[in-house]
Amino acid sequence: MPNTRPSRRRTPSAQVGEAPNVGVRPTGAPTTEEPTAELKRVLVIAVHPDDPEFGAAGTIAKWARQGREISYLLITSGDKGSHDRDRRPEEIAATREEEQRAAAAALGVKEVFFLRYADGLVEPTLALRRELAGWIRRLEPHIVMTMDPWRRYQLHPDHRACGWVALDAVWAAREWNIFAEQVRPGREPWRVKEVYLFWTDYPDYWEDVAETHDLRFKALEAHTSQTGGRMERVRERFDKACRETGASANPTCELAEAFKLLKLG
Repeated sequence: MPNTRPSRRRTPSAQVGEAPNVGVRPTGAPTTEEPTAELKRVLVIAVHPDDPEFGAAGTIAKWARQGREISYLLITSGDKGSHDRDRRPEEIAATREEEQRAAAAALGVKEVFFLRYADGLVEPTLALRRELAGWIRRLEPHIVMTMDPWRRYQLHPDHRACGWVALDAVWAAREWNIFAEQVRPGREPWRVKEVYLFWTDYPDYWEDVAETHDLRFKALEAHTSQTGGRMERVRERFDKACRETGASANPTCELAEAFKLLKLG
């Protein structure tokens, strides 16, 4: 869910800008803007279907409206995401992939890819880092969005693993001699320019999502196996969370999502 903890700034690293990174605009300003060519392609790396929608749906929908080309890369298909003991993991996975494609379409996402690792058993292995680096080099995103692996007391091992391995893959994809067999003739290793971490305890970038807030619920409704029968509670939760995040944003706005932004040289 959007970060609701008040911002506590630390001394920025060399990869993070000194000033707050702000995606809010003054009241009355245009609601859409063309992305620069250098920041047009976005890859969202998540571990379960519905993670992108719970984590950053307002921002994803807003960026899609602005003309950014957004792709999802899901490490698992959520095959453990049911308490029905009569359903097999492969049946659950098929349902959740269908739901994820529908949710992504509601937000304007261009493509959805599934790696189909086993839900609940994801580890930040060298093999997975290699696979994600290959996808980054193939899709050539200017921006990667993923989970913050430094989130305190993050109990879900898949969430921790996803954040770590995604960041490791971003770094590997930049280097000539790491997984060098992936570098195609005549092409350079791919250098991602920005990484946005959602579910973070230390945000320094806020995206005003007032114009796309309702699209989050349209997307989450598509995840019927996960949200069916509780959408009213989900709406209350995100209305409250996005208001609180907007109030703590710099500058403040009505509704916001928060991220840790890494700007890579």
